[in-house]
Amino acid sequence: MEQNQNDYIVVKAKEQGVQVIGLTRGQDTRFHHMEKLDKNEVLIAQFTDHTSAVKVRGKAVIMTKHGVIHTDKDE
Repeated sequence: MEQNQNDYIVVKAKEQGVQVIGLTRGQDTRFHHMEKLDKNEVLIAQFTDHTSAVKVRGKAVIMTKHGVIHTDKDE
């Protein structure tokens, strides 16, 4: 198992319709999966051989081993 497969993120929607989009790994980065979350829904996602990045649209809290990110707050 590759190291990247041990990485998880948790996304908690702070509003209706938050989109979590998986992006492919490889030479051409493409969208390959999308989930739409209702307010207060939580998604736990794992990076895989096919997923190298995740894009989040909308107000959400994203929790990773690197810290917590609030998409609606400026740093």
